[in-house]
Amino acid sequence: MADQDLGIYGEQLVKDWLIQQGWEILHQRWHCRWGELDLVAKGHNAQGGNLSSQMLAFIEVKTRSRGNWDLDGLLSITPGKQRKLLTTARLFLTRHPHLAKLPCRLDVALVSCHTVQPKSGKAYLALPDGQRYLVLQDYLVNAISG
Repeated sequence: MADQDLGIYGEQLVKDWLIQQGWEILHQRWHCRWGELDLVAKGHNAQGGNLSSQMLAFIEVKTRSRGNWDLDGLLSITPGKQRKLLTTARLFLTRHPHLAKLPCRLDVALVSCHTVQPKSGKAYLALPDGQRYLVLQDYLVNAISG
């Protein structure tokens, strides 16, 4: 399985998990000349107690196989990558002005590949080869600020 395919399955895992959390997926792999947004979702940001507000999340998904060198993709979110994501998110909002008034955040989802079915964790997905599993290792809310 190519790394690109692994990434697509990682995005699907995060997408399914977000839907289970009550988020609506607006776009998957939205791209423009400046870059790509893996997922764009609309949902509610719990603010404690009964207060919550609708918001928009741009989610960068990093899927890594075993033996990765960059902390499951976390180290690949360089300052340059962050600027590119912020620019792409801003362009998304100019192309979708009806969403521009919502509060926004940039989240990062870290997904890793395992050969043993996980016993716990946020979420996992069995790959079609039947021998590997993708696991949502961590979901970092508002990981990139602009």
